Amino acid sequence: MDLIMTGIDFFHKGGAVMYVLLLCSMFVVAIAIERFTYFRGADAGRGFAQKFADFMSRGETEEAVLLAKGTKGALPSLLAKGMTFTGHEAVSVHTFFEVQSGIALTRFRKRLYYLNVIVTMAPLLGLLGTISGMISAFSVFNLESGQATAITGGVGEALIATAMGLCTAIIALGVHAYFTQRIDSIVSDMEQCFSLAEGMTEERE
Repeated sequence: MDLIMTGIDFFHKGGAVMYVLLLCSMFVVAIAIERFTYFRGADAGRGFAQKFADFMSRGETEEAVLLAKGTKGALPSLLAKGMTFTGHEAVSVHTFFEVQSGIALTRFRKRLYYLNVIVTMAPLLGLLGTISGMISAFSVFNLESGQATAITGGVGEALIATAMGLCTAIIALGVHAYFTQRIDSIVSDMEQCFSLAEGMTEERE
C-alpha cells in the first residue's frame, strides 16, 4: 500500500505532462492488446507455410488446397482462392495475390504507426515536463533559509517526467518491434507460398 501511495505521490510531482504520458501508456497497451488479438486470428503461423510448402514440393496439390481451406488466417484464405484459378479469370493469379496481399498487409500494419509516433513523442513530452519543472525550481532567487535545498528538490521532481517519458517510449518501441518482426515473417511466408501456388496454376493452364 505504501508503494502505491509513493507512486501516486511521484506521479503528481511530475506535473501536468504526466497525465498526457499516462494516456500515451494506456494507448500503447490498448493497441498491443488489439493487435495481438487480430494477429492471433489472422496469422496462420510459420507452421502452416511449412506444411503448405512441403505438400507443394511433393506435388500433393490437393492436400495443399485442403490444408489452405481448412486453416484460418489471411494467408490460407488467399491461397485457397488463388489456387482455384483456371486461367480464364479477368485477372491473373499473380495480380490477384499481389493486390490481395497488399490489402492483407495493410490490415496487419493498422495502428502500428501510432506506436512509432509515441516512441518519438513520449521522450519529448517528458523533457518538456522536466524543463517546465526546472524553470519553476530555478525561479527561486532567494537562497536564504534553505532555499538551495528547495531548488535541488525541485530539479529531482522535474526529472520524474523524463523518466516516465522514457519508460513509455521503451514500452511502445518493444511492442512496435514485436509486431514488425511478425509482419516480416508473414511477408516471407506469403512470398514462399504464392510462388508455389503461381507455379502450380501456370502448369495447370
